[in-house]
Amino acid sequence: MRIIAGTLKGRIFHDPPGHHSHPMSDKVRGALFNMLGDIDGLTVLDAMAGSGALSFEAVSRGAKSAVAIEQKRGPHEAITKSIKELGLAQQVKAVNADAGSWSSHNQTKQFDIMLLDPPYQDLQINLLSKLTKHAKTGGLVVVSWPGHELPPAFDACSIISDKKYGDSQLVFYRKNK
Repeated sequence: MRIIAGTLKGRIFHDPPGHHSHPMSDKVRGALFNMLGDIDGLTVLDAMAGSGALSFEAVSRGAKSAVAIEQKRGPHEAITKSIKELGLAQQVKAVNADAGSWSSHNQTKQFDIMLLDPPYQDLQINLLSKLTKHAKTGGLVVVSWPGHELPPAFDACSIISDKKYGDSQLVFYRKNK
């Protein structure tokens, strides 16, 4: 896998071996970041990080920092290895934890942008809703969601954009309060 734009454009990062997820394609990842626009100096939470692709792309495109939460050991180890090889130890923090447990233990942490790319076979709307509290007021929450399903509604968030890409869609929410 590779970073598609920014200061680290073209750099390779590790895809976890045997990773059973739906990695976001370069096309969709590029569209996501083009829709986000200028993210210079912003903080990012990449929950259910998988390979860490969204964290690496965000930092490459100017985000101040990213926290990549991944529950499974193999993907977490791949993220940690990529952070070291890409020289991102000061900007990207890998957390090996369940996103819900992390949320419970970090209730006051807030981010400018939240990227939620859950495994489609195990969608947990209650968990996603819980995670939205980590978005700053006015911040963005972006959810990758199956294209054939209606996007979920979250308290204190309004859908501002919804774009389909094949069998998936990106849903952009604004945190209201």
